Amino acid sequence: MPRRTLQRRLASLVAQQRVRTEGEGRALKYRFPETVGSSDVELPNLQASGTGETYVPLSTEGTAIKAYVRQPRQQRKPVGYQIGFLEQYHPNRTAYLPADLRAQLHSMGRSPAEQATAGTFARDILNRLLIDLSWASSRLEGNTYSRLDTERLIEFGEAAEGKDALETQMILNHKAAIEYLIRDVERAGLSAETVIALHAFLSDGLMPDPLTCGRLRARSVEIGGSVYLPIALPQRLEELFGIVLRIAAEIDDPFEQAFFLMVHLPYLQPFEDVNKRVSRLAANIPLIRHNLCPLSFIDVPQQAYVDAMLGVYELNDVALLRDVFVWAYERSCQQYVAVQQQLVPPDTFRLRYRNELAETVAAIVRGGQRADEAAIRAVMPATVGKDDRPRFVALTLAEFNTIHPGNAIRFGLRPLEFSAWLEQHGAS
Repeated sequence: MPRRTLQRRLASLVAQQRVRTEGEGRALKYRFPETVGSSDVELPNLQASGTGETYVPLSTEGTAIKAYVRQPRQQRKPVGYQIGFLEQYHPNRTAYLPADLRAQLHSMGRSPAEQATAGTFARDILNRLLIDLSWASSRLEGNTYSRLDTERLIEFGEAAEGKDALETQMILNHKAAIEYLIRDVERAGLSAETVIALHAFLSDGLMPDPLTCGRLRARSVEIGGSVYLPIALPQRLEELFGIVLRIAAEIDDPFEQAFFLMVHLPYLQPFEDVNKRVSRLAANIPLIRHNLCPLSFIDVPQQAYVDAMLGVYELNDVALLRDVFVWAYERSCQQYVAVQQQLVPPDTFRLRYRNELAETVAAIVRGGQRADEAAIRAVMPATVGKDDRPRFVALTLAEFNTIHPGNAIRFGLRPLEFSAWLEQHGAS
């Protein structure tokens, strides 16, 4: 680090009373105040600075990064993509999130569905998640929709008056991408196909050139407000994109996996635009798959997130982004704790026979039969245990009392397909 950069960072820490000095001249020493530790993993509340800016609580390292990236652009050294930043990371040996912090996150994020099939908890809170994540992620991109406007758009299709059509499109794109993740969570792993599909959903109708939607970029790009210049060679970009995803897929811990994606997807800038949005949704893949509380980014200050990404781009330092990530996750968990408490414990019988249930319901609908005990027993898969068959019949009949065109997709049925059956047989 250049000496002057270090001096500026230290001066900033002293001014914020995060560091104190002893002695003068060559005898000058910098020490932590007795009341301030070198790190802080519990980040309960937003902080307001002396200028009135709302910001997440910061570690010492995060404070130094903030001070650096807040300097005028002309005072920051231009940098290009550093391959060493990626090469230094070794899955399950390197950790951006320390073990004690990961344990804390696991404790916060545990859900009632932790032993259930992948994606169960996200499906249980789907309506709330669609609104929160679509609104919060869009707001980080400067979208001016309110949360209430977002709720009306997602639930009723009502676009807010006076808003740019592109803002409406951005919200709807998030909704489609989140639904894709949750619908296909068991199939959609951390693959190039999944991440490119996320870009296709999130960038739909927003790219100047429609052909770049769902494609790796073939030209150089710049990042506004940053001195970072992403890699330009398309062949090298494609190679590194594959490497980033292979490394991510090898990471065992879901929180480390999520954070790695939030760091390295935007740093690589694999697409012409919409890279950070892709990384925020991709970070939720391991959380959804492990039935952990999702990361909605609710209430995250936009400037804190921007500063954190600049720290990654220009310094290859993840400390400020880690501060934002931990605070954001705690906030997300607080948002969903009431929802978790209201959830009915999972029905283990239904979970055991979920495939057979879907097969039975679909067979009755497609066969044009009335939903009664005789029809159910006639198409019931042989894998249903003999002693479980009476209960399975009752469960199937109960499902037919709640199924409608909007949720028939759970059984592999198209809305029109189910509507046609409903007109013939009613909801019996």
